[in-house]
Amino acid sequence: MRLPVSVEDVKREVKIMKALAGHENVVQFYNAFEDDSYVYIVMELCEGGELLDSILAKKDGRYSEKDAAIVVRQMLKVAAECHLHGLVHRDMKPENFLFKSPKVDSSLKATDFGLSDFIRPGKKFQDIVGSAYYVAPEVLRRRSGPESDVWSIGVITYILLCGRRPFYDKTEDGIFKEVIRNKPDFRRKPWPGISDSAKDFVKKLLVKDPLARLTAAQALSHPWVREGGSASDIPLDISVLYNMRQFVTYSRLKQFALQALASTLDDQELADLHDQFDAIDVDKSGTISLTEMRQALAKDLPWRLKDSRVIEILQAIDGNTDGQVDFSEFVAATLHVHQLEEHNSEAWKQRSQAAFEKFDVDGDGYITSDELKMHTGLKGSIEPLLEEADIDRDGKISLLEFRRLLRTASEKSGVRTGPSVNRGSRKL
Repeated sequence: MRLPVSVEDVKREVKIMKALAGHENVVQFYNAFEDDSYVYIVMELCEGGELLDSILAKKDGRYSEKDAAIVVRQMLKVAAECHLHGLVHRDMKPENFLFKSPKVDSSLKATDFGLSDFIRPGKKFQDIVGSAYYVAPEVLRRRSGPESDVWSIGVITYILLCGRRPFYDKTEDGIFKEVIRNKPDFRRKPWPGISDSAKDFVKKLLVKDPLARLTAAQALSHPWVREGGSASDIPLDISVLYNMRQFVTYSRLKQFALQALASTLDDQELADLHDQFDAIDVDKSGTISLTEMRQALAKDLPWRLKDSRVIEILQAIDGNTDGQVDFSEFVAATLHVHQLEEHNSEAWKQRSQAAFEKFDVDGDGYITSDELKMHTGLKGSIEPLLEEADIDRDGKISLLEFRRLLRTASEKSGVRTGPSVNRGSRKL
């Protein structure tokens, strides 16, 4: 413990545990002491054993769907809370979750934040840390962020439901190749007998593209894991807060295009955004006020926005300029376009075409400057807006160009991370 890097690691872990103090699913930190040789950390006593021991004690190493959902929901709450505090756990595995007591309904507690680190907006982690079976593809590619925690929870969920690892080999290099190249097997027993909802949940967590993967908060809104939970259990989503910050930077054409796309979605596709809107709309008035917007954006701790910036964001989202953000305006600003495209390509084609047709009044397959002016109601020259999407410079916007515009208007993930210290013995 005398090495400078080791001392800094322990100090950082203590700082992280203090930041998460009070969360029901995190082992409580009480105090820390040090002498010439050691640092002593006093934490909550958990007598129920590791989640790993519980898995091994189960018949065939499997949980029932109901019991698995209860466990997974608690892990996701920890991840979502970490991400809001500007943290990534980076070593989520069954060994790092403890049951508070031996009771059947005991709560789960996250522990061991030795590899956890603080997020730096605009950056990525470049080191490879964690545990081989649970490591995300982007970690191996040295460009990881908070999404890697969600991948690890997806791996744990797969194990809870079927008793096997989704990626296995006898060597670490073999495991890494499996993670990078292959998809989990949902054909072998017991998967045919597991609900479609559970399979859909796991598949959306084990997406290799971190931009298309559900966030922790989104995952909490999924029907499979939400059963028995309520909207009040779902924390703010870092990607929703990020998308609101980004919306103000988009051109007016991108904003109008997103508004058109938002109007094509159904309630099922908007379930997670309903939960997020309700979490921000504290007074339950059906609209988000400036005060509520300010409170929500302040919870994403890595981003410390000036009040003038918050006002600017609300004004950009407030399409009807009434000083409030209603749900339709909120959806336009917070859509995860990349997820829509990746999770169901056929639905994406239909939705994006329906949005395109809202502009293409005469139905000739192109959006002209006159149609743009008619749809947006903007006065003056519309040519600058047209030129932004008109890649082939033919004076009009095709469906392909419109879809490209929507894609470039969506960069999910809200929080970027910075390179961190190489942690020697804690590396894979």
